[in-house]
Amino acid sequence: MSKDNTADPDQQILTEFKKGITSWASAVEAHKQAPPDENFASRLEALSKGASEAARVCRTAHAAGFEWPPARKADSEPPYELRPGTGRRGPQELWQRFDHAITRLGTMAAGQDMLEVANAYDNLGTIAAELARAVKTERRTRRPPPRTPARRTA
Repeated sequence: MSKDNTADPDQQILTEFKKGITSWASAVEAHKQAPPDENFASRLEALSKGASEAARVCRTAHAAGFEWPPARKADSEPPYELRPGTGRRGPQELWQRFDHAITRLGTMAAGQDMLEVANAYDNLGTIAAELARAVKTERRTRRPPPRTPARRTA
């Protein structure tokens, strides 16, 4: 059986693309049903890395001539803990930028332009990284409530 050398690079790009998108999907999945805890900043960091990886593989696929497979609805929502009105920690201005970036990613992912999807992932990744840093800083600077001395009985 002869080996088709032109198909090998394409297959490699497709395999890498699937791994990159899986990295993003795993980061999103970690936010679903997550309890509010100290790992929130870590989940945001993972989301940032997943988005950056998705952007990278989209650019590689775009350079090889692939189009984005429009598989998402433009109005899909992020996991609950990342939605407005859920008590998200961090600066409101960053969350507004995050919400806009999520909307943009959904819109671009409903189309076919691989490069636009890559740009949307990059933007979201940058904002998620900023949020992760802000949440970590907020956690470090938060003062614990004053301790009430225990009452003793006579």
